[in-house]
Amino acid sequence: MRIISGKLKGRQIQFLKSKFTRPLKDVVKENIFNILKHSNQIEIQINKAKILDLYSGIGSFGIECISRGAKNVTFVEKERKIINLLKENLINLSIANQAQVFNQEIESNNFFFKNKYDIFFFDPPFKENNFIEVLQKLNKNKCFNNKHLVIIHREKNTHDKLNEILNILMIRQYGRSKIIFGKFNLK
Repeated sequence: MRIISGKLKGRQIQFLKSKFTRPLKDVVKENIFNILKHSNQIEIQINKAKILDLYSGIGSFGIECISRGAKNVTFVEKERKIINLLKENLINLSIANQAQVFNQEIESNNFFFKNKYDIFFFDPPFKENNFIEVLQKLNKNKCFNNKHLVIIHREKNTHDKLNEILNILMIRQYGRSKIIFGKFNLK
């Protein structure tokens, strides 16, 4: 797995093949970043953004954001083996000072609910839908800046009820992956 662009372009990210992880494929990641850069529906820039990478796994999305100039990334992942590998990647890439790493269930962490972020990336296990509660809590606590973006990676056949929480800007499909781009509904 590699970093696609930015100051760390071409560097490798270590990953672990396991039943707990489903690393974001390079082609999917590249398409997400092309949309972020070129779509006129997206108002947010990665440069100097604060990123919340939930269900982060080895952190390929957040690491890519740091490589492209993000101010900092908060990673949240519950699997201990995966977190250790994420921390190792951050150290090996000399970017640990731009990251906060939390090893716990996402629903039980209140720290990140007290901050404001520009980009939210959700990559929960395809069979899990607890992430909707996390979305609701982030929206309720206004954890976002005026210009923000929510990106959700799901399996193409999932039918999550997101319209109550998000204003969906676009949905793209890449093989088995469905990528949802949206903004929190302001209520």
